[in-house]
Parts: sequence; C-alpha cells; structure tokens
Amino acid sequence: AQQQRNLDNIVSQHPRISGGKKSKKEVCASSDLEVKNTSPMSEQDSGILDVEDEDEDEEVPGAQDLVDFSPVYRCLHIYSVLGARETFENYYRKQRRKQARLVLQPPSNMHETLDGYRKYFNQIVGFFVVEDHILHTTQGLVNRAYIDELWEMALSKTIAALRTHSSYCSDPSLVLDLKNLIVLFADTLQGYGFPVNQLFDMLLEIQDQYSETLLKKWSGVFRNILDSDNYSPIPVANEEVYKKIVGQFPFQDAELEKQLFPKKFPFSEFVPKVYNQIKEFIYACLKFSEDLHLSSTEVDDMIRKSTNLLLTRTLSNCLQNVIKRKNVGLTELVQIIINTTHLEKSCKFLEEFITNITNVLPETVHTTKLYGTTTFKDARHAAEEEIYTNLNQKIDQFLQLADYDWMAMEPGSKASDYLVDLIGFLRSTFAVFTHLPGDVDVHSTMSGKVAQTACMSACKHLSTSLMQLLLEAEVRQLTLGALQQFNLDVEECER
Repeated sequence: AQQQRNLDNIVSQHPRISGGKKSKKEVCASSDLEVKNTSPMSEQDSGILDVEDEDEDEEVPGAQDLVDFSPVYRCLHIYSVLGARETFENYYRKQRRKQARLVLQPPSNMHETLDGYRKYFNQIVGFFVVEDHILHTTQGLVNRAYIDELWEMALSKTIAALRTHSSYCSDPSLVLDLKNLIVLFADTLQGYGFPVNQLFDMLLEIQDQYSETLLKKWSGVFRNILDSDNYSPIPVANEEVYKKIVGQFPFQDAELEKQLFPKKFPFSEFVPKVYNQIKEFIYACLKFSEDLHLSSTEVDDMIRKSTNLLLTRTLSNCLQNVIKRKNVGLTELVQIIINTTHLEKSCKFLEEFITNITNVLPETVHTTKLYGTTTFKDARHAAEEEIYTNLNQKIDQFLQLADYDWMAMEPGSKASDYLVDLIGFLRSTFAVFTHLPGDVDVHSTMSGKVAQTACMSACKHLSTSLMQLLLEAEVRQLTLGALQQFNLDVEECER
C-alpha cells in the first residue's frame, strides 16, 4: 500500500504513465469480480493483485509466498473425504474467532511509540490477509458473511482502542505519524475489499486532538519568543539584514527605505518571529489533512479553524500574560502596541498564505475568516489600559509623599517637591511616546492617541487625588497659608 501511494503520486504527476494500464487501486476495486473467475490456487486470489510498474519488475509477495497454507488444505481434504467437512469448518471458524480476539487486544503501552501501533496494525492486517486467502482458495471453508462479521468486530475494537490510546498522546509528531500509519492500514485493507470509511471518520476525531497538541506546543513557542524579546525596535546595520527581515515579515515603508543605514524597524524581534511561527503552525495543520481524501474546501476550513484557535486563544493568552506581568514597563507596553499594530496589518498576508496552500479563494461561500485582527486589537487595548493603570499607580506613589502642613502660617516660595518630581516623571514618560519609531501615520495616530489618552487620564487622576487630599476627614482645620501653598501646587500642574 505504501509503494502504491508513492506510485499514485508519481502517476498523478506524469499522467502519461497510466495510459494503457489500470492503477493498482482500480484493479483492487475490481478484484471481487475477477476473483470469481479464477482457479483456486491462482496468483491473483490473494486480493493483492500485482501490477507491474515500468520501473519495477519485482513482484510484491502475496499471502501464499509468506505463509504455508498446506496444513489447512490437508485437514480440509481429510475431513471432506471422511464426510465430516462441516465439523472441520466449525472447528476452523471457532479457532480463528479466538485468534481474532487475541490479535485485536492492544498492548497496554501501545500509545508510547509508533512501533507499538505498527505491530498492532500488522497483526490485524496479517489476520485478514490470511482469511481472505483462505476464502479464495478453499471452496467455502469460510464465506464472505463470516469474514464481514469478523471485520465488523475488528473495526469497532480497533477504533475503540485507537480512540483510547491516541488520547494519551501529547506529542504532535507522534500523532501525525500515527495518522499516516492508519491511512496505510486503511488503504491496505481497502485493497482487499474491506470497507474502511469508519477509520477515516475516526481520523477526523484524531485531527481535533492533533490540533490541541499543536496548540499546546505553540503556546510554549510563543511564550519563549515573548519572554526573550528585548521590546526595542530592531536595528539594521546594512541592506542584507534589512532584506532578511523584510523577507521574514511583510513590511513596506517608503520613508524607512529612503533612510540611510544604520536605521531601525518600528517593531521588535517578536513580530517576524511570531508571524513565522503562525505560518509554521499552518504547515503543521496541513500535514495532517494530506491523504485523508478531503476536498480542498474541507482542508481550507480545517486549517482556518485551527489557525483561529491559535490566534484567539493561544497567542492571545500569551500576549495578555506579558502585558499583565508585574515588572512590565511603559516602554515595553508602548512597543507591544506598535508590534500588535504591525501584526494586525499582516493578517491579510496570512489569509493569502492559506489561500495559496489550499487553492480555495476567500470569496468562496462558507470560508472561515481569520480572527487575527481582533486578537491583536484586544492585545493593544489591554496594553493601553495597562499604561493608564501604571501611570495612575505611579502618581499615587508620588502623592504618598505629599506632606502638607495644614496649619502653616506662611506658604512656601515654590511648588512642593513631591509635585515637582511627579511632573518631571510625567514629562519624561510622555517623551517615550514622542520618540516612537515607525511610519508617519502609525506614529502620529497610534502613539499620539495613546499619549493623549494617557495624558488626559493622568491629569484627571491627579486632580481628583489632590481634591481628595483637601477633603480628607483628618483635615479638620486649614490656614490661609496652607491653602496658598496648595494653590501654588495646582498652578504648577496647570503650567
């Protein structure tokens, strides 16, 4: 079956080869018809019909080459001569049923290695290849109904075993290998005329689990990328580095291109890294859908749904965790806002990337949209909120140093120290926003808006807090001197 799959691929690439010949799959499909017209011991009885390929003269060995069937034929002959054929038929079928139950018992640690699964499938294939051969080389020792009944039992037991064992598996590459093995197993038995649709249905269940293992793996990948980032714009010393980064991430900016080296990209390292990992994830999803006999729309839908989970759940959580970290500073938060804006713009390129892989146009009915833009918008809003909260917390720390003498006879000559320091801090903070790199429109709209809102929120918080200071319950009496000092501070804020 494996050779045949490779041949099929070659045939589909070079259609002329298949000119006058049936492919093995066609031959297998018609094997039931041909079998009825063959002599009991003919080469073709084993259901595997050897189709010579132009490059390969060696034939695949059939069951009769690998197993010595003579004891069965001898017994059958002796019992028939003695007039007790039915006794032997019953005995044979009973023994083989017992054998089938043994074969279908999966080893307890089957899920740990691919070899465990391979051994299990080989046993089952072996059992049915032997029965198929007996069916075609003895008149009626077994019949189609008996084999179909055994296959039904085998199918339900195999599927139950695979469901249980595959659910223990947390390594996506093992799940992928298992899928390839199941496809081979199904193709092999289909070649003998056994119905295998249920196996392909079960593969779609395993696919959901494969997606989950991928999401877990990529959660770690994203965490590492975000943890190791320095949250400062990527410096570029020469054309080579510039081209390399533009090759990894779809970014065009005429202004930046005109600038002389050294220059800086507006985003930090995590932007091209995250973008590439999303593409890697899409490739990993695609690998599972190969050979599942799915239409390209189904494959497209599957990839888009998994990618949406990656963006809206996995990546979104990782970004939120970085934003909510204890020690995250304003410069980092501002950089995250810039980064997520660039990643949001790149979503349309990810859409195109999936379209190129699956050849399903996004206009097609039912095409799932990628929700990447919302993921990055949400992250950006969270980062903005965090900036406002951070600033207000800092203002509170300065206000704790406010030490007004409400009974002072004379005001001081200048604004209070704590307030001068606070205003100095705010001034340097807003300088961070104005020194943002990036193209003019992003620079002015994004950092400008955030800076304005942050400034508004800081002023509002400061004025409310100053009012609170005056109205505190402990303040029972005020002198004019104290009020004049307070007024100096408010005027300093206005200034």
